[in-house]
Amino acid sequence: MFYIASKMFYMKKILLFMVLFVTAAASAQKADETKIRQLLAAQTEAWNRGDLESFMQTYWKSDSLMFIGKTGVTRGWQQTLENYKKGYPDTAAMGQLSFDIITVKSLSPEYFFVVGKWMLKRSIGDISGHYNLLLRKIKGRWVIIADHSS
Repeated sequence: MFYIASKMFYMKKILLFMVLFVTAAASAQKADETKIRQLLAAQTEAWNRGDLESFMQTYWKSDSLMFIGKTGVTRGWQQTLENYKKGYPDTAAMGQLSFDIITVKSLSPEYFFVVGKWMLKRSIGDISGHYNLLLRKIKGRWVIIADHSS
C-alpha cells in the first residue's frame, strides 16, 4: 500500500511540474509575441515620421539579413536600407504605413513567424501588399532576419 501511495505522490509531483512548465512556456511565448507586436508598432511609427534609419533598427544589422521584394532578393542590412531610400526618397513616396497582422506564430523560443498586410496611404496613390517575417531573438532582442514583402 505504501508503494502505491508513494508512486501516486511522485506522479502528482510530475503532473504539477508539467503544468507549471507549460504555464511558464505559454507565458514566455505571450510576452515574446507582445514584444514582436511592439517592434512592428515602433517600425510603423518610425516610417510615419519619415525616419528610415529608425525603421531599419528592427532588422538584423547583418550582411545575412534577407529581404525579398518586387525586385528580388537583397542581402544585408545596409543594402536593404539603400533600397528603401531609393524606393521611398521622400515622405510623399513613403506615405503613412499601417500593418494588419494576420498571424504571429512561435516556431521555437528563438524564432517567430509573422504574416500580415501592409498599406501605404499616400497623396501620390495608395499601395498595399502582404508580408511574412522571420524573427529571431539575438542577445535577448527580437529582430527581423528575413522579410518577404510583395
